[in-house]
Amino acid sequence: MSKTKLLRITTVPGSLNTFCRGLLRELQQKEGYEIVAVSSPDAELTEIAEREGVKTVAVPMERRISPLKDLKSLWRMIKVFRREKPQMIHSMTPKAGLLSMIAGWVCRVPVRIHTFTGLVFPTSTGLTKKILIFTDSLTCACATHIIPEGEGVKNDLQNYRITRKPLKVLGHGNVRGIDLEHYNPELPKVKEQADRLRKPGIFTFVFIGRLVGDKGINELVEAFTRLHSEYPKTRLLLVGPQEQELAPLKEETLKHIASHPGIEAVGSQKDVRPWLLASDTFVFPSYREGFPNVVIEAGAMGKPSIVTDINGSREIIIHGKNGVIIPARDAEALYSSMKQLMLDKEQNARMASCARELIASRFEQAFVRGCLKEFYKDILRNKK
Repeated sequence: MSKTKLLRITTVPGSLNTFCRGLLRELQQKEGYEIVAVSSPDAELTEIAEREGVKTVAVPMERRISPLKDLKSLWRMIKVFRREKPQMIHSMTPKAGLLSMIAGWVCRVPVRIHTFTGLVFPTSTGLTKKILIFTDSLTCACATHIIPEGEGVKNDLQNYRITRKPLKVLGHGNVRGIDLEHYNPELPKVKEQADRLRKPGIFTFVFIGRLVGDKGINELVEAFTRLHSEYPKTRLLLVGPQEQELAPLKEETLKHIASHPGIEAVGSQKDVRPWLLASDTFVFPSYREGFPNVVIEAGAMGKPSIVTDINGSREIIIHGKNGVIIPARDAEALYSSMKQLMLDKEQNARMASCARELIASRFEQAFVRGCLKEFYKDILRNKK
C-alpha cells in the first residue's frame, strides 16, 4: 500500500521550524506519511531536511504583496505539485496559503488544508483591508478544509463572511503545543541562568516579542514609566528585536527604552526561559494575535500574565485564574493591572501557582499534535 504524500507549506522556513519542529519526523516515521516540506530557499530549509529526515523543496515567496513575484511563485508552486503529485497539502502563513491553495485547486490536489494562525484584516483599514479580505476569501475558496487556530480566529472568519465552509478548531486551539519538559521552571540550568538575571527586591515585568506598535509597546512603556515614578523598585525587561520598519514606535517610547533606568531592552534571546523565570509577571499588551505561543510559554514557566482582550490571548488566560485580561490600546488599564499585581503579592503568587497546571491541561504538545493527526485520519477515512 503506497504512503499518502503530504506537503507542508509555509512562506519562510522559520515558520516550519517554529510550528513543525519534530512533527514532520513524527508524521513520516510514526504515522506513515511521505512528507515534503515546501518553503522559500534558505539555510533553515536544509537544516529542516537534515533534522526531520524529510524531503524539502524551495519555492521563493514574498511575504508582502508583490504581484509579479507572486505570479512567478504561483507558477513554480504549480510545477512542484504536478511533479510531486501529493494527495494532501497543508499550508500555514498567509502568502503560502494563498499560493498553495490556488495551485492545489489548479492541480486538483484531493485534500487542500489551510491553517489560519492569525488574521491581519480586522485591524487594517481602507484598501489594504479590502485586499486582505479578498486574498483570505480566495484562500478559503480554493481550500477543501480550513483550520482556525482558535475560536477568535474562527469567529472573525465567520463574522466577516470570509467563508461559509465548515471551520474546525482542533482541541483547545493552538497549532504547536508546548513541550513541558523543555519549558520547566525546575530545570537546574535554567534556574542558574535565571538567578544571574534576577534582581532581589525588584519586582520585574517581562515582555517577549517584537518591539513594535502593534504589540502594545507604546502603551507598555507609558504605563511602566508612570508606575516606576511611584514605585522605583520595579523593572521592565523587553526581550525581542526592534523593527521600526513595521508599526514603528513613538519617538518618546524609543527614548525611554534607550535611557530609562528601569527598562532593560536585551534584544532577541535564543532561550527565553531564564528571562521568564527571572521575572514576576509576564505582560503582553498586543493589538492582535492568532494564538500567541509566548503566553503559553510564560504560563508553562509558572508566570501569571497580563494580556489584552484579543484572539488567542483570551483563550489562554482565564481572568483572575492564571492572569488578567484588559482592553487593548489602554495604557491606563495596563498601568492599573501592573500596579495591582505588583502590590498584591498574594494574588500574583496565587495566579502563578495555577499557571502551569492550566497550560498543561490544554496545550501539552502531544495532545495538540494528536488532534492534528486524528484530523488527517478523519479526512482520509472520509475520502475512501
